[in-house]
Amino acid sequence: MVNFGYELVKVCEEKNMSIWEYTLEDEAKESGLSKEAVFEKMRQNLKVMQEAAEYGMKNEVISVSGLIGGDGYKLSRYAESGNTLTGKMMMKAMARALSCSEVNASMGRIVAAPTAGSCGIMPATIITAGEELGKSDDDLVKALFTASGVGIIIAKNATMAGAEGGCQAECGSAAAMAAAAVVEMMGGTPDQALNAAAIVFKNILGLVCDPVAGLVEIPCAKRNASGTVSALTTADMVMGGVMSKIPFDETVEAMYKIGKGMPCALRETAQGGVAITETGLKMQEKVFGK
Repeated sequence: MVNFGYELVKVCEEKNMSIWEYTLEDEAKESGLSKEAVFEKMRQNLKVMQEAAEYGMKNEVISVSGLIGGDGYKLSRYAESGNTLTGKMMMKAMARALSCSEVNASMGRIVAAPTAGSCGIMPATIITAGEELGKSDDDLVKALFTASGVGIIIAKNATMAGAEGGCQAECGSAAAMAAAAVVEMMGGTPDQALNAAAIVFKNILGLVCDPVAGLVEIPCAKRNASGTVSALTTADMVMGGVMSKIPFDETVEAMYKIGKGMPCALRETAQGGVAITETGLKMQEKVFGK
């Protein structure tokens, strides 16, 4: 796999291929498996994502701690009411993101894409976009390869760990990957896909990781819904002709430097942000006792 976004765009342009095609080809070479075998492995990931994204929309899933639960179900019902401001599609996207987060927090099966704390963004974004665009499961699998290609570059040059870079590294990376995937799904070029990823990163720089009681539940679940909205709206922005003034690679570098500059209290230690508010501390006591 190439090391930087500009290299990825250059290779794709030279070979007249999409990011998903390049990523699939590269993974087949690295793994020694056939392209068909690699594609089928990714299809299994999609299946798990679909299950996690839908389960909490049909069932009131409560986390092991009891801190979160049932919000995916609430939004799913609200989406069907016809009284929403942002429309049924966006409500279903948010419901799916919350569903994945709730399934994760209840010890269900999810795909850490790229992390468990951000597990709802890619499934919700890609599944909802595919549904709206009338895409097949094969198209969704291709989108996951696009996202993976972008994610590899982020991982190589920065971090995806909240403990190292804050939530910008988790939900930020997931939303950037998802936005790029949707752009290619909509027929956008590799350059447009990376522009979408860059815009998402610019809009989330500095987001801290401050889990209440140290659990990936509050405020994480709702940040998954927010990241999903960001990915979908940014994809549309780019397909409408808007481009990032700052290149993708530079936004990744900026994210990493900001993450390194964050105090430890704001990097998944539950020692800062909303985790140490009066209510946050009461929730921690409720879960773990004094």
